[in-house]
Amino acid sequence: MFIEQGISKDNPFWKYIVGSLIIILAAFIGQLPLLFVILGKAINGGGMPTTNEDMLKYLEPNLSLFLIMISFVFTIGGVYLAVKYLHKQTFLSVTTARPKVDWNRILFSFSIWALFTVVTTFGYVYYEPESFVWNFKPTQFAILCVIAIVLIPFQTSTEEYIFRGYLMQGFGNLAKNKWFPFVMTSVIFGGMHIANPEVSKLGYIIMVYYIGTGLFLGIITLMDDGMELALGFHAANNLVSALLISSDWSALQTHSLYKDVSDPSAGFDVLLPIFIVFPIMLLIFSKKYKWTDWKEKLTGKISTNSITYTYHD
Repeated sequence: MFIEQGISKDNPFWKYIVGSLIIILAAFIGQLPLLFVILGKAINGGGMPTTNEDMLKYLEPNLSLFLIMISFVFTIGGVYLAVKYLHKQTFLSVTTARPKVDWNRILFSFSIWALFTVVTTFGYVYYEPESFVWNFKPTQFAILCVIAIVLIPFQTSTEEYIFRGYLMQGFGNLAKNKWFPFVMTSVIFGGMHIANPEVSKLGYIIMVYYIGTGLFLGIITLMDDGMELALGFHAANNLVSALLISSDWSALQTHSLYKDVSDPSAGFDVLLPIFIVFPIMLLIFSKKYKWTDWKEKLTGKISTNSITYTYHD
């Protein structure tokens, strides 16, 4: 079982606190290039950004995206160091309970959510053409594609390894049940987005979407005994969105195909994924992968009997 793979008397919860500090330090180091570029521009007369809106538009979008995404390469390195040297686990053990990573699961999840995102995005553009402008610039878009395809999977995978992998097993160590790590990682995942500019523009109702997405990703991780489906979903969500559509108030500014120029508002479209689309996704996954015993897998106690630990010497 996936969550049990981190359970051991030699793996107490305090190690996860230390490991989290290692990850935070790695993330800070990864943000230094962005900080240096901002300071360099400010010193050369660019002025310092004073608001979130100023910060979003301060650097050229492709440069900004590259610098933001490169920080996640350092961060996932911090996760790897904590897992391997502090907890003495294999990286596979915080990825899946299977003997090896199931790439077919990643590709299936990626494909189904990418297709849904593409269809719904063009649907919005078709039915509300006044809300969007064609933003295609061939050179900038080509550069965006390279940056996004190479680096956005680092960002999404880093978040999954932290929340659905590392912290899921960490809180499992603490509580010895499944519902607590499931709920805690979902709430923390949602809470990490509270500083996003979307929250100030749309209001706190958007937190329903963020926390609800965390719950959805937690469900598919626990039910499937691994993060493959979550990795594929998250990568598709961020990658396709970055390429297709952006706005002046979104967290990531990109040279996307379209720009949303409508007045930001949160309505049924915020709740639709949580209460309709995600349940349909769960139904598809559960039928394809034959999930059973939902209550036990999501809320049951953690048994440490007959666990084969994947630890290094």
